[in-house]
Parts: sequence; structure tokens; C-alpha cells
Amino acid sequence: MTEAGPGADRIDTSKPHSARMYDYFLGGKDNYPVDSAAAEQVISLFPAVRDMARTNRWFMHRASRLLAERGVRQFLDIGTGIPTEPNLHQIVQGIVPDARVVYADNDPIVLRHAEALLHSTPEGKTAYVQGDVRESGKILAAARETLDFAEPIALSLVALLHLVADEDEPGRIVRELLEPLAPGSYLTLSHATGDYDPETWERVVEVYRKGGTSAQVRSRGEFSGFFTGLEWVDPGVVLAAQWHPELGDRHGGEEIPLYAGVARKP
Repeated sequence: MTEAGPGADRIDTSKPHSARMYDYFLGGKDNYPVDSAAAEQVISLFPAVRDMARTNRWFMHRASRLLAERGVRQFLDIGTGIPTEPNLHQIVQGIVPDARVVYADNDPIVLRHAEALLHSTPEGKTAYVQGDVRESGKILAAARETLDFAEPIALSLVALLHLVADEDEPGRIVRELLEPLAPGSYLTLSHATGDYDPETWERVVEVYRKGGTSAQVRSRGEFSGFFTGLEWVDPGVVLAAQWHPELGDRHGGEEIPLYAGVARKP
């Protein structure tokens, strides 16, 4: 299932998009001059942002691997971004061949590349839905076409909630996404923080906001609040590079200001 509404394939190149900026940080080619210009502004303020993007990607690999090894067979990844191998389904289907994965993103360029996300194993299945995390009802309805909500699902919101401002109530969004998931489901999050250099991150956030993205970094306590009512997977909240580094060959910079955590719905 690949879902798109009217005009969903129209790419706006007049302003930067966070998914395309992220692609630029990772060294990808699926971005436009407006994206690279904004990304270079961020790099000038925080030169380690490329390492941050890689550190985040490697955290996603390790977290997905751990959950697949724990027997989770269903994954809902919101804020997927432009496909960069290995993608989440390649990680988990390498461990659990019958795993089902639903991807969601709001950038039309990701929709254009969705075919790369749909090359599932014969035993499993992948699907893509065009949708914004603020449209939780739409995403959940589409995901039900592929995922069995009576069984555990791993919900992934990796490097996404720092693109959702407080006025959009990210805590409520997380609760709405978790509410219909079966006990034994998991939440995987990573999130940029200004705890270590607030002045720099105020300026980075301003670059995104000027481009039309409602960016907002958060403290350790604010990040932990997204997991209220869930049971932590050890070691709880840590910097992303410190989260189970033994599960991957690469884990990124130890001081990258990106919190990460995984927790289970009881």
C-alpha cells in the first residue's frame, strides 16, 4: 500500500525541507539548492551535524535490531526520510524475515523514492503512507491495512519530535499513536537537545524556523516525558552513541547532543 493525496507528489523547492536537509547531512543527492543552503547554515553553527545525522542513523539500526531479536515482527516508522540503505525493513527482515514494516513521511520526495522502501522479503511486507505525524489518525488507519494491532508493534519516531513544536502538542501525538498499540509494543525515540550548548541550538532552531519547519530542541527531562507510563529498555535515556554500542559496528560521536531511548508498553 502506497497512499498519497491530491498533489502529494508536488515538491516545493521554494523552501527547505527537514528530510532533504537530513539527506544532505548524510551526503545524499536528493536535495535542492534551498535545502543545501539551509543545511550549510546549520553546519556553520554546529559543524558536527553530519556526525549527528550518522549517529542517529546508527542508533536506529541498533534499536531496530534489538527489537527484532526480541521477537517484534511489526514496525511503524514515522518520519522515515529519504531511503538510505540499510533501511529499517532491511535490518529487521534480516533477523525476522516475516516482519511487516509501515513507513510514513510528509515530504513528497520520499514518496517518489518509496519503491526503495517496498522491496520486502517474500515472507514479510512493507508499505508506505504519505502523512504528517500530526495526522496520527490518518497514519494509524493506513497502517492497519498492513499491521495487526492486536499484536505488538514497534513505533519509531527517530529524530522527528524535535521538528514538532510545543504548540502542536507532541506529547499528545505520542499518546495518540501509542494508545491503540497492543501491550508489549515499543516506542523508539531520538531527539536533539540544547542541554550542552543552548546558545548554539537556539541559532540552529532559528534556521529551521525561518525555513518553515517548527523545530524545537528539548531537555533530558522533556525527552523522558514522552515515555511516561512505559517500561524502559536498559539503559533508559542516554546520548545516542551510548545506547547499546555493542549491537553495531558503528555508533557515532560520544558527545553528540542527541538523546535516545526505547521503552515497552506494559
